[in-house]
Amino acid sequence: MTTSGLEATARRAWVEQIMGMPISVHVRAGAETPGIAAAVGAAFDDLRAVDRMFSTYRPDSQISELNRGLRRLADCDQPVREVLELCEEARWRTDGYFDAMLPGVDGRVRFDPSGLVKGWAVERAGWLLADRAVADFSLNAGGDIILRTGPGQPEWRVGVEDPADPRRLLAVLPVRRGAVATSGTGRRGAHILDPHTGRPVNALASVTVIGPSLTWADVYATAAIAGGSRSLSWLRRQTGYRAIAVDDTGETGSSTLVHL
Repeated sequence: MTTSGLEATARRAWVEQIMGMPISVHVRAGAETPGIAAAVGAAFDDLRAVDRMFSTYRPDSQISELNRGLRRLADCDQPVREVLELCEEARWRTDGYFDAMLPGVDGRVRFDPSGLVKGWAVERAGWLLADRAVADFSLNAGGDIILRTGPGQPEWRVGVEDPADPRRLLAVLPVRRGAVATSGTGRRGAHILDPHTGRPVNALASVTVIGPSLTWADVYATAAIAGGSRSLSWLRRQTGYRAIAVDDTGETGSSTLVHL
């Protein structure tokens, strides 16, 4: 997924490797605008702090210690308790197709909020930028994007890649303010599990959700992939959100686009 604005508008960009992925911030503002670099640095610092707290790959993260019984929930920082509550709400909102309680390699169920944390963390970083008067920006973490458009500026344009051929765009979405999240099998294969069966799903190649909250856009996109084609009618009912689903036809280089 790509974002762009008008080339005539001055733009500054930063990229950092956090959470195992490149995270980019593009700001449309003149080079002389004060405070922007410091605000972007603070947003990156917050994302690093979230990674230290929630990474399932770090043995010293609070989530890892919680799953190993080395830490109680009451001893975790407030963001961990907030995310746990959001995961429970996400399970309820999606009829169980989003579930942060997953079986580990040893068969034990563990708490893995990764499917919600990325969108939540990026949305949190976006609010940090806005609170520091960064009015016109795109914050992109692996296809999960927060967008804000300043007064008198053109909307941002977000390209939706064809999972069968990432060089090809299936759609271009104009967004002035909001969030865009994509989940699918194009880059990582069938890595999303149906929580009801425990098996990987691949009925849909990708789902892109556009709406006011990146936390929920990300959750809905993941849940839609997990639910497959039967989830499309549920996705249509999510007030304030719209979606584009790509149905894998099984033919190399071809995809069917469904606007919801």
